Amino acid sequence: MAKRKEPKKAKAPLLDAWFEGAGTTQEESITDTLEKNYLPYAMSVIISRALPEIDGFKPSHRKLLYTMYKMGLLTGARTKSANVVGQTMRLNPHGDQAIYETMVRLTRANECLLHPYVDSKGNFGKHYSRDMAFAASRYTEVKLAPICETLFSEIDKETVDFIPNYDNTMTEPALLPATFPSVLVNANMGIAVSMASNICPFNLAELCETVIALMKDPAHDILSTLKGPDFPGGGYLIYDEAELRRVYDTGRGSLRIRSKWNFDKAAGCIEITEIPYTTTVEQIMDKITELVKAGKLREVSNARDETDLSGLRMAIDVKRGTDPDKLMQKLFRMTPLQDSFGCNFNILIGNSPRVMGVREILEEWLAFRQECVRRRVFHDMTKKKERLHLLEGLKKILLDIDKAIAIIRATPEEALVVRNLMDGFSIDEIQAEYVAEIKLRHLNREFIMNKIEDVDKLREEIADMEDILEKPRRIQKLIAKELQETAKKYGQPRKTMFIHLTEEEEAPVEEEAPDYPVHLFLSKEGYFKKITPQSLRMSGEQKVKEGDCIVLAQEATNRTELLFFTDKAQVYKARASVFDDTKASVLGDYIPVKLGFDEDEHVAGLVITTDYSGQLLFVFENGKAAKVPLSAYATKTNRKRLTGAYSDKSPLVQLLYLTEDVPLLLRSSGNRAILTDTAQIPEKTTRSTQGVNVMTLKAKQTVTAAEILQGERLAQVETFRVKTLPAAGKLAKDLEEANQMPLV
Repeated sequence: MAKRKEPKKAKAPLLDAWFEGAGTTQEESITDTLEKNYLPYAMSVIISRALPEIDGFKPSHRKLLYTMYKMGLLTGARTKSANVVGQTMRLNPHGDQAIYETMVRLTRANECLLHPYVDSKGNFGKHYSRDMAFAASRYTEVKLAPICETLFSEIDKETVDFIPNYDNTMTEPALLPATFPSVLVNANMGIAVSMASNICPFNLAELCETVIALMKDPAHDILSTLKGPDFPGGGYLIYDEAELRRVYDTGRGSLRIRSKWNFDKAAGCIEITEIPYTTTVEQIMDKITELVKAGKLREVSNARDETDLSGLRMAIDVKRGTDPDKLMQKLFRMTPLQDSFGCNFNILIGNSPRVMGVREILEEWLAFRQECVRRRVFHDMTKKKERLHLLEGLKKILLDIDKAIAIIRATPEEALVVRNLMDGFSIDEIQAEYVAEIKLRHLNREFIMNKIEDVDKLREEIADMEDILEKPRRIQKLIAKELQETAKKYGQPRKTMFIHLTEEEEAPVEEEAPDYPVHLFLSKEGYFKKITPQSLRMSGEQKVKEGDCIVLAQEATNRTELLFFTDKAQVYKARASVFDDTKASVLGDYIPVKLGFDEDEHVAGLVITTDYSGQLLFVFENGKAAKVPLSAYATKTNRKRLTGAYSDKSPLVQLLYLTEDVPLLLRSSGNRAILTDTAQIPEKTTRSTQGVNVMTLKAKQTVTAAEILQGERLAQVETFRVKTLPAAGKLAKDLEEANQMPLV
């Protein structure tokens, strides 16, 4: 029997279409792909997640606080955090852990906010600790803090718009009608797509005072009332007026915060009690440990984190003989004990991100607050008008209560009572409904008289509210009154104080260089070498360029200070340690390039010192000489260049370094010479002094050389000695030339 052949099943049309397109590619512009796929995500992050709005809250904050308000936690007892998290998921579907972490940062126990919005009980971790984890939501309890009264006191008066939640089952406020500029009271940080926001907190009382002053005078100097940021962790703000004004004007800038410390002399211990808002205890401890292991903090013997229930405390044990002030300056420079807060006041205004200065933010908040007050007044006025309308209908009943009773008794059907009252007293349906609902026990003259006594008062209040709506100045007065009440009720003293740094404290830190013997060489053309004794013993003759020669060779150490004086009356300062050890067989570092000389500026002399003792003698072409103490060139900061190193009224002939008074020989272009003693030249304290006349010169003559004399050379020129200065000197036809480099 032949096998029956089954008919083939037809392919589904969808599969046919899929097979036809399999293995093919379709070109699409990258900009189209980004627009369709990435742009919606970016906009969602910017508008609905990361950036705060003018009320000071991100959507996650607002949803959480509003949920707690609806749960009755503004006045009621605390409830388990898990209950709040579960209820908040009706507005925020991002998961219970994300909601709980948001709540943690709003609590008083976490110490993240200057004015916490959530009153808490239990372990919520600490903002200043990276490793101190918060307890699970089932163990902790929360309620709204009293300051939240300023956020929700008007929420039911149509002051803000309400929008549907994510599944359209309920509504939530688009903004919270805060009665103070909460956007600047508490710190707020967010990272969106291609942009971020970082808002520092300000003192509530100072901020309220500033807003009131701005309403009175839009040109008010904000810095005069808003002194600076006030961080919940305290510390010291390094006061920089220029940077503060930049932050206030542009919304961008960097503010430096320093830890608060004290020294326990008996225990030999530095105690840290407040740290910058931007760091944690663990970060500081890790950095100190790293520096100690690297041998860069030899003054520290031990460091401990002693933070407990009483608050933050770090202890740094110092070795005997250590200056705690100098050690702290070092720690401030090298560890997060001093840190910066980068300001970026990026706020959503009308769903558009804007970076604004403090003045602009407060102006936007005032516009928002004025609209809230206007809507609140209008809502209250509407309610009063409705009440007045009812009482006016009741007043008509007063004319004949018996008639009203008769109408009601004579009406056969209940549904006709309202209609008959409308016809009998010429009142509308709303008034008639109100009258019909009055209880029988209230149908007496006393009750009705008490009710209609409010009519005149209501009319006055409505007229006053209409006047408020017509006059913006009255709205501003209401705002000012609310700000004063808020500041009085919730204001607190500043936690962050100000310090002004000295020039020495502002100096950048330098790594301590190793100290060892070196030989220093300088050539006439400005080439410098630093060679160790061992390398020098192994080397031959010093290599120099053709026509150049070594004019200075001196033993020193690697930490020696070098002062390179130039022919432009400037001095460039450096340490020997900044130059690499080299050999005699190389040219060395070309100083004008190494130290960044100005164009056509050359080395005129080099002074080597460790303690800035001694004096400098400048001899000029015009016959004058200036003696200046080397200490005049010592600076508290590590400045690389000093202008006005010496007088530029006349070209410099010779720069001489003196450790004591010595004989000095001067020669002129008129072939004359004088021998004197440097003790006869008075010392001046000003670096740029022109000095005193030493050699009298004829017209067009100049001093050509200056030489310090010793031994046989001194005996040869003794005949040129002069008793008083200035002096013209004697002819010196047969006198040998000085064996010193002319420095210009």
